[in-house]
Amino acid sequence: MLTSGPVYDGLIFNTYLQYNSTYYAYEDASSTPCSVTVPGFNSLGLMITYLIVFIFSMAGNSVVIYVFCFVTKARTRTDIYLMHLAIADLLFSLTLPFIAIDAHYGWVFGNFLCKVLSGLQEASVYSSVFLLACISVDRHLAIVRATRVVLTHHLLVKVNCVVVWVAAGLLSIPVAIQRASMHAEDLGQTICYENLIGESSNQWHIIMHILRHTLGFFLPLVVMTICYSWTLATLLRTRNQQKHKAIRVILAVVIAFVLCWLPYNVTVLINILMRSGALEVETCETWYRVEVARNVTQVLAFTHCVVNPVLYAFIGQKFRNQLLSTLYRHGLISKRLVDSMPHRCEAVIKNCGHTTKY
Repeated sequence: MLTSGPVYDGLIFNTYLQYNSTYYAYEDASSTPCSVTVPGFNSLGLMITYLIVFIFSMAGNSVVIYVFCFVTKARTRTDIYLMHLAIADLLFSLTLPFIAIDAHYGWVFGNFLCKVLSGLQEASVYSSVFLLACISVDRHLAIVRATRVVLTHHLLVKVNCVVVWVAAGLLSIPVAIQRASMHAEDLGQTICYENLIGESSNQWHIIMHILRHTLGFFLPLVVMTICYSWTLATLLRTRNQQKHKAIRVILAVVIAFVLCWLPYNVTVLINILMRSGALEVETCETWYRVEVARNVTQVLAFTHCVVNPVLYAFIGQKFRNQLLSTLYRHGLISKRLVDSMPHRCEAVIKNCGHTTKY
C-alpha cells in the first residue's frame, strides 16, 4: 500500500511506500495484496545520488556564503537575501547523508536525530521558499514601484530575514515533535516517521500535508508569479538594459526552484488524492508508478540545493567579479590570473563589483 509523506520528507525516503503498508492494505482487481516494496527499486543508486548531491551542494553553497560574507561594501539587498538562501540550502544539505543512508539501510541514527534532522529539513525548505518570495516582492518594489528610499536600508532586509527564519522554525516544530524512530515489523528495519495513532491519524496526515503544500510551496509561488509577471511587464515597456540585467539572475533562481520542486509537489498531491479516495486506484501497478514518480521527482527536488551556486557562476557577472575579488584579497589567486579572466575589470582588484548590477 501507499500513502503520501510530508511535502519535504526525505528522512523516510525509500521506506515511504513500505511503512505505510502497516496502516493500509491496498489490493488490485484480482484481490492480490500489493507488494510493500516497488519491484526493481534500486535504493543503492539513490544513496549514491544523494551523497554526490551533498558533496557538490556543500562546496557550492559554502563558496557563495564565503563571497557574500567578505564582500560587504558592494553588498546589495538582494545579496543579503541570496546569502540567507545559500545558508538554507547548506542546512538542507547537512541532512542529505542521513537521507542517503536511510534510503538503503533504514533509519539507524536514533530517535533524537530523527526529530532534529526532520525539523531542520522542514525549516530549511520553508525558509528557502519564503526568501524567494521576499526577493520577488523586493524586486517588484524596486523596479515597478521604484521605492528606493525606504528599501535601501539593509536593516529592513535583515529584519525580514529574521522573520523568515523564525516562521520557518515555528512551522517545523510540529514535524519535529511528531517524528519518531520506530521499528516496522513488515520491513524488518527501523524507520523515521510521524508517530500518529488513532482513527483520525489518516485525516490528520492529509490535513498537515495540504497545509505544508499551501504554505510551503503554492502560496509563495503565487506571490512570486504575480510580482515577477508585473516586473517583467514593466521591463518590457522600457529599454533600460541595466534594469533587464537586474532581474536575470533572480528570475533564473526562481525558475530553477519551480522546475525542481513543482513536479514533486504535484506528485505528492496526487498521492494524497489517491490515499483519500478522491482518485480511485484499481491496480497495484498504478501505485507502483506513482511511487516511482515520487522518488524520481524527489531526486530532482533535492538536487535544487546545488543549482543556485551554478546559476550565480554562469549567469551572474557581478558574483563572478565578487568571487575573484574575494579570492584575490585573501591571496588565493594572483593578479595575473585575474587579468586573464574574460569580462575582467579593475573593480575586481578594487572590490568594486557593485558597479555591475544583477
